[in-house]
This record gives sequence, C-alpha cells and structure tokens, in this order.
Amino acid sequence: MVRPVITERRAKAQHVQALIRGGAHPLMARLWAARGLTASSQTQEGWAALIPPEQLSQAKDAARILADAIEHGRHMLIVADYDCDGATACAVGIRSLRAMGASVDFLVPNRFETGYGLSPAVVELALQRPGKKPALLITVDNGIASIEGVAAARAAGIGVIITDHHLPGDHLPEALAIVNPNQSSCGFPSKNLAGVGVIFYLMLALRAELRLRGRFEPQGGPRLDHLADLLALGTVADVVRLDANNRLLVAQGLKRIRQGQMQPGIRALFAIAGRDAFQANAQDLGFFVGPRINAAGRLADMSLGIHCLISDDEGEAMTLARQLEDINIERRALENTMRDQALASIKADALAASVCVYREDWHQGVIGLVASRLKETYWRPAMAFAPSDPGELKGSGRSIPDVHLRDVLDLVSKRLPNAILKFGGHAMAAGLTLRADAYPEFVQQFDQAVQTLSGHTHFEPLIQTDGSLETGYANAEVAGMLQAQVWGSGFPPPAFRDTFRVIHQRLLKDKHLKLYLERGTQRFDAIWFNQNKPLPEMIDMVYRLEQNTWNGQIKVQLLIEHVVQA
Repeated sequence: MVRPVITERRAKAQHVQALIRGGAHPLMARLWAARGLTASSQTQEGWAALIPPEQLSQAKDAARILADAIEHGRHMLIVADYDCDGATACAVGIRSLRAMGASVDFLVPNRFETGYGLSPAVVELALQRPGKKPALLITVDNGIASIEGVAAARAAGIGVIITDHHLPGDHLPEALAIVNPNQSSCGFPSKNLAGVGVIFYLMLALRAELRLRGRFEPQGGPRLDHLADLLALGTVADVVRLDANNRLLVAQGLKRIRQGQMQPGIRALFAIAGRDAFQANAQDLGFFVGPRINAAGRLADMSLGIHCLISDDEGEAMTLARQLEDINIERRALENTMRDQALASIKADALAASVCVYREDWHQGVIGLVASRLKETYWRPAMAFAPSDPGELKGSGRSIPDVHLRDVLDLVSKRLPNAILKFGGHAMAAGLTLRADAYPEFVQQFDQAVQTLSGHTHFEPLIQTDGSLETGYANAEVAGMLQAQVWGSGFPPPAFRDTFRVIHQRLLKDKHLKLYLERGTQRFDAIWFNQNKPLPEMIDMVYRLEQNTWNGQIKVQLLIEHVVQA
C-alpha cells in the first residue's frame, strides 16, 4: 500500500487581507487564498458575475441556426451522452428549446450497441425514428470527434450543431457550428465548462437571439436560471474543475435545491438517496444523486435518466427514480465483484508504473469504476478492459495528477499503429476501443508511455492540508459555513492537520471507527469510515469538519481522512 506525502497549502498574507477587506470570514479568506483566489470578485456567486455568452466561440452562429429552425418549424433531435453530464445537458436542451417554441426530441446512444457519440449508426437510428425526420441534430457532451457521424448526417440532408467540452483532435467535424470552449480559436475564459454548461450557454445565446427578432420582450423569454439545479448536478458529476464560473453555476443550483425549487426528478432522486435537499451540498450531487443517473447509462438505457430529469409530473419522476435506484443497486453489486476480481489478479510487489486489467466476463459499463478503484488503491494510472464487439475490447481509464491520460493514449496509438481503433477523453479519464489481440502489447506500451510522459516509474499520492485549525473555529457554526460552500475538483474541501488524544474508541458495524477525541480544552466526536484497527492514545491526523445532527441537536464532528504513521 502506498504511503502519501502530506503537504500544507500556503496562502499569501496580502491575498488573505484583501479577501477579508472584501467581507470574507477570516477562515474562509485563508482557505480561499490558499486555493489561488486573490480578490472578493472571484468569490461572487450571483448571476451578474457569469461570463457573458457572447464570449463563447460560435455560440451566436449556432443560436441563429436554432432560431431559424424554430421560426420555420423544423424538427430538431438532441443526441446525448450516456453519463450524468450528458443526461443533464440533454434535459437543459429539451426544457429550454421546448420553452422557446421548438419541436425537439432526444436520442441517446446505447454504449453497448452504437458506442459513444454521434456515429453513422446513430444517424441511421435518427432516420429510422417514427414521426418527423430531423432537420437538425444537436449534440450535447459529445460530437467533437464525430467526423464520420457528421458526414453521414450531411449526406442524409441533416444539419449538425455540436456542443461539447472534450478536447478536440487534429481534425474537426464539418458541422454547421461547433460550440466548445476548448477549441483553439475560442477565447472563452473558462475552459472547464461541463457539457451541461456548454448547452446552457447556447440556450442563453438563443434566447438573446429570439429577443432581437422580437419573439420575446427585451427581458422576456423562459427563465433559464430555473435550470440551475441541472447545471449543478451535471457540473459536479462530471468532475470538471470548479473555477470561479463553474462554482457560480453550482452555487446557484444548490441555492435553488435548498429552497425546494428543483426539477421533480432531482427532488425524487434526493428522496430515494435519503439525502436532505434543504441541506444539499456538492457532495450530495457527486456521490449520491449523480451515480443514480449514471447507473442507467452503465447498465441499461440512459433515456430512463433523461426522462426522469425532464418529467414535470412528481409521481412519474418518483417512479423513474425508483427504477434508477434498482439499477444502481445492481451496479454496486457488479462493481464490488469486479473490483475484488481485479485486486486479486494484481501482484502488488510486481507493479509497474501503471495498472491494466482484463477479464472476458466483465461488464463494459462498469470498467471505469474498476479503473477508478485501482487508481486510488495503487496510486498510478489504471486501465480496465471488457469484451465488446467481436475481436475488440472496450477500455476505460483513470489517472493521477502526474499523468495526462489522453496524451498517454495518443502516444500509444502512434507506437502501436492500428491497435487502438479509437480513443478520447481528458487528463484524468479516458476511454478507448482496442483490438483484442493487441492487448498484451498495449499493456507494455501503455506502461512505457506513462514513464515517458511523466518521467517516473512510481508515484506517491499527495494529501494537501490547510494546516492547523484555529481552536476558535472548531465548532458547529464554522462546520456549517464550510459545508455551505462549493468544493470539488480543483477547489478541494478544507482538510486540517492537528494532534489529538484518543479518549475513547469503538467499532460501528464492525467496519467504522467511532472516536471521542481531545485537543487542548476541547473534546470532539469523530469518525473514520472503513477503518477497523484501533488507534494509539496520541494521533496526528488529517480531518474535515462537518455538522452532525442528532436528536435535534447540531454538533461538530471530525471526519478523519488520514492518520500519520509514526
């Protein structure tokens, strides 16, 4: 098992003071400054601070095409992705376009039949649908690599607008418009928009275009801010970097959820997950609501999740949420089995710079979760494979901050021509289709590419803390303040490091350590999940603050993340 390196984030005093002068709580000022914020303007969560839509390349062009289609009654079809970001993006598109008078429906590819994105097979499905032939396809959270699919649509007389956030390749599809902040020609300040964020921006641009055409009053049209709960869910679930613009979107969504103003589907998912929507935070979206949507795309059909998110009927939404819960239970059981099989197949003392695993009986919808578990366990890039089409394997990978996974796959594709049939993704997550007979060579070349690009043969996990917590801030009120903030990818939740005396400890359910700790004159309840070994009397630990409500009383609880070994 790897032993982490523990470091402390440092905040520049002038930035802390600037944030305090801007009205920040002293602790928040220290935490924000340690995460790179330098002024109160970077902490604004009101809509007025949103980056304007006109800064997103080709958003205006795409809006004009959509406005023309609406005016002429042309039918549109949204082509979604089969993860939570894709589902929420589709829901934002459907709800917005219908509110603006569009004739629109959606189609979501089945990962087991047509694969990812707008492929020629998906175009063929669009043509076979009953009813109107679509005049326009709109991709959400996919499409930037769909060169063949866009060509097939054009050959069929269908226009395509691409909205995506994935990194472009060397060649782009010949679409009518491509809205993607990661295009080299796009000067949009936030390159971290999720797919749901991109389509939301396009809908803002479309509403502005329809206002110019007189369809709406100058400030009229549908209230797109009412979709902020969907924006928050997709942004958090896709684990994109929470820069200032994304934090604003998530904060606005959480605000609506806490006020009870959310889509019926999200309300139902909170209830099914046993989470209190009135106390919602980003962790609820990422660890409880998002996985229940994702489960549909992993094991079944993501259209179930999309229907849940676009339904306006509370009863129907709850029925769909229950179905998603059943699928999620099945997903958890399958994931646990595959994870145990993967761990059993690995010889820890023979690990290279990376981990690759494959079994003929694995489910390709869950391999990404297996890769994530392996990455966390061994702290190195991990790939998991399962059979797909005859002679092919589907692979899904997760990486660590030291290794850009998509770049690794790009290098392997050059060193093993024709072995990788297609690939794509981000720095931290990527997927590919591999010739089955090339798997042994891939394992070797993947490991060599990891070493080439990183310069390392092994990696050490890093735990960053915010140092010691001032004793005056170790209370339930401050815990509530911290829980109300937006934390996540690229903007991690606060973790503190201090020394405590263990007064009492016991096991909960034979797997969690429940403790009573002392620091100076203060005493705290604490818990360490999935830890069943007793601790010594004095411990140096990394922990987070949280509020714990019991019998109507709100107290502070310490959530232990790591105990430093002597």
